[in-house]
Amino acid sequence: MKGRLFMYQEFDLSSYGIHVEKVLRNPAPASLYEDAITREHAAITSTGALINSSGAKTGRSPRDKRIVDNPVSSEDIWWGPVNIKLPEELFDQNRRRAVDYLNTRELLYVIDGYAGWDPEHRLKIRIICCRAYHALFMYNMLVRPTPEDLLDFGTPDFVVFNAGQFPANPVPPYIPGTTSVALSFEKKEFVILGTQYAGEMKKGVFTIMNYLMPKQGMVSMHCSANEGPEGDVSLFFGLSGTGKTTLSTEPNRKLIGDDEHFWTKDGIVNIEGGCYAKCINLSPESEPEIYNAIRFGTVLENTVYDAVTREVDFADKTITENTRSSYPIEFIPNIKKPCVGGHPRNIVFLSCDAFGVLPPVSRLTPEQAMYHFMSGYTAKVAGTEMGVVEPQATFSACFGAAFLVWHPVKYAELLAQQMQQHGSAAWLVNTGWSGGQYGVGQRLSIKYTRAIIDGIHSGELAKSPMERDPVFGLATPTKCSGVPQEILNPRNTWKDKAEYDRLAMYLAGLFKLNFAKYEEGANAFGESGKAVFNAGPLKFEDLSQSGINFDALGG
Repeated sequence: MKGRLFMYQEFDLSSYGIHVEKVLRNPAPASLYEDAITREHAAITSTGALINSSGAKTGRSPRDKRIVDNPVSSEDIWWGPVNIKLPEELFDQNRRRAVDYLNTRELLYVIDGYAGWDPEHRLKIRIICCRAYHALFMYNMLVRPTPEDLLDFGTPDFVVFNAGQFPANPVPPYIPGTTSVALSFEKKEFVILGTQYAGEMKKGVFTIMNYLMPKQGMVSMHCSANEGPEGDVSLFFGLSGTGKTTLSTEPNRKLIGDDEHFWTKDGIVNIEGGCYAKCINLSPESEPEIYNAIRFGTVLENTVYDAVTREVDFADKTITENTRSSYPIEFIPNIKKPCVGGHPRNIVFLSCDAFGVLPPVSRLTPEQAMYHFMSGYTAKVAGTEMGVVEPQATFSACFGAAFLVWHPVKYAELLAQQMQQHGSAAWLVNTGWSGGQYGVGQRLSIKYTRAIIDGIHSGELAKSPMERDPVFGLATPTKCSGVPQEILNPRNTWKDKAEYDRLAMYLAGLFKLNFAKYEEGANAFGESGKAVFNAGPLKFEDLSQSGINFDALGG
């Protein structure tokens, strides 16, 4: 007998201690829409996307992330504020708590999928959750198996237990509050309690890949990737707000992926089956591909909409500035499928410099590439967070410190080896301010930034005459088609040259202060490591006695 009431299937989760009878495994998006609307008060927007709320947590909770301290993996892990130790017995307690909660639900969802488009290296991931919007989110974000793949899926490599509606039991100092995001590499399980933010699942899978890929000699990367008409691949590294997704999504190049990749002996592999784009101030003029991807099958998280017209107000940050959309990568019209590519010709590090002193584009030496990769610099601007009244430097190792497992030197070494072997060029592109710092100057036009990226892809900038920046030691092109020549030297755009010099020296000092914590790790690689350590700014203000806190520098 057909009908919604009889669509549920019994999927055996008893091996996990879960005995709920009604389980949907990889249901169709339409089915998840129905459940999200009837059970979770979700809504459908005017373009057909599903809109839902993550509750009190509207972003990740990095301070609540824990990794089990087990002798098998303990010596591999970069312990500290990014990776905090959790005793095994407390992980087991969290797992029991999550399973107990899931057993109280009348309906559960299982999403089976892959992390990685390369069948040789992909992981089988299983998501067990009780919210329909979480299921649809991970249906979008994992590489979706075919019906034949599902029949032969077998035992997953890792299982995510998402019981985010239920609080953790605080056990200070290991679990200080009611939110816990805990990972065991030995049990191959990931447990979420006390947060319903969907991004925790996505980044949990990325953290797993960040541990396993380097063990196999491959570098995992928080970057986007695209491919040109001649098969030339480019990587774009950058923290939130630097333009990583925007600049990699363009009509003249095929998108490989917008956020997470790893580099094998054969080339670049996208980890994900979908895209996870920020939506704040999204418009069809500035980002048409992403704007048009928000349709049936897309999940919108924490966005504001008109209850009558169902139109989304992408400028409204009443709930959060971190509004998000999740959609299958096929929703972008110009993609490379399967989502793999050759070895990258160009690697672009994106920085939104709110001090307005970094050049719009610089060609990096191999040592400078490693220095800026490990630095992972951008800047927060006034108004984005409470208490931020002037630009604040943010350093996030490898442009993704929150998701690293090994020491940053490990990823830098692997990236350097691949770049050297395949002749990849490295560039630093500033998508931030020009003519003055935030509040004085203006943000560099996306038109100019795209022209710079075009110049990198065409080879024009590699042939351009270069000037050496006297503070940062960077080689900066003096010409780029479509970009006013005076903009390429940032000092020329400032009326107050003395203020430019002061802020340039200050930012250079922040770079040096931040990188000091990597000196021991860099020196472990001998002369090559020392060369990387010395590849930073040539001139800088000595901030060693300033009392600046490393934690405040985002690293």
